[in-house]
Amino acid sequence: MEIVTTHKNTDFDALASTIAATLLYPGTIPVLPKNINPNVKAFLSIHKDIFGIRTPDEIDLNDISRLVVVDINRWDRLDKQMDILKQKDDLEVILWDHHTIKGDINPAWKCREEMGANITLMVRQLRKKKMALTPIQATLFLTGLYEDTGNLRFPSTKSEDAYAAAYLLERNADLNILNSFLRHPYGEKQKNILFEMLKSAERTQVNGYKISINKLQIKGHVSSLSVVVQMYREIVNVDAAFGIFTSKNKKKCMVIGRANADSLNIGAIMRNLGGGGHIGAGSAILKSVDPDTVEETIKDMIEGHQQLSAQLGDMMSFPVFTVSPDTSMKEVAIMLREKGCTGVPVVADEKIVGIISRRDFQKLRKDSALDAPVKAFMTTNVMTIEPGKSPVYAARLMVKHDIGRLPVVENGRIIGIVTRSDAMNYFYDLLPE
Repeated sequence: MEIVTTHKNTDFDALASTIAATLLYPGTIPVLPKNINPNVKAFLSIHKDIFGIRTPDEIDLNDISRLVVVDINRWDRLDKQMDILKQKDDLEVILWDHHTIKGDINPAWKCREEMGANITLMVRQLRKKKMALTPIQATLFLTGLYEDTGNLRFPSTKSEDAYAAAYLLERNADLNILNSFLRHPYGEKQKNILFEMLKSAERTQVNGYKISINKLQIKGHVSSLSVVVQMYREIVNVDAAFGIFTSKNKKKCMVIGRANADSLNIGAIMRNLGGGGHIGAGSAILKSVDPDTVEETIKDMIEGHQQLSAQLGDMMSFPVFTVSPDTSMKEVAIMLREKGCTGVPVVADEKIVGIISRRDFQKLRKDSALDAPVKAFMTTNVMTIEPGKSPVYAARLMVKHDIGRLPVVENGRIIGIVTRSDAMNYFYDLLPE
């Protein structure tokens, strides 16, 4: 028997990838975990019979000869009943995953490539094989693609995701059906939780980011908490918001994070907590933990004890051309012209004491002033940045203070510099290969 399965809390990308696998591997049975997202559950209540979906209880796992895993590469994210398959020596495993971080599933064959949605990888193969799609299949696949890419708006979205979306629309994907199931349920329970979160909302600054971490005890199961956290983030206007939701007996803790497009890598934070996600969204479920400890752990990670996002080293220029305070303005002018830069740091005793830029030359009133030392014209109120900060934070400083360069300083010594050109190259992906 051959089956295809995916991760717990199945979303539309996982469901779409599961069904796509049944097309790529004819005869494969789709097996979903017991825990699936509410909107996926609503979709399956109407379409379940069309796709022939089973649960682990409905099949004999001892008879499995081939396992296709989609949208995940870790055993602990599959339904717990799948653990028995880890012990099968004769099991052939095939993996399709758009997360590039390696897990503990060791497949005989894999397609693992960074993409906005996992279904995009599988649509590529369906197109290659020239396989026909029904409108309902195209609709499901597009729903998964849109959900995982935020309607192609998430920063993890690739150009191929857009091509796949266009292909599925050409195959008569129904946007009306898609929109009805991508509207997450938001009712009285969710409204009350949001209200309670807003009553106790606090903002704090951590490593240059405005964040809000809210701890709340909830009664019973509440769906669509991710929608609540997203709304909370938008209302309190922070870079990232985290909801730490505990049950009454505090045996289970759900952590949900949401960030705006240019902020923290929420997925990396959640992976450190044992969960998963993407740049702007992620979640984790913890057992028997203190919510205060979870809060401190999140702050600790954002502080930079673990690298969660790109660092300034990915974009800064080095080595840095510098001049001494006694260097003449004429010598600086020659250096700027020869090096093709617009300004240089002024350093004395290995400490940065100023910045001299082309703009400072406007202060010269006579040609004879070119013989004067730069210390007479340099800007002394120098803004610097630490190497552990993010490129986004550096760019914000340059915009906020209208400065063209930021010296990167570590232990009082300048180790690099970030210029407007560096920022543009980084954010517009113009860095050399």
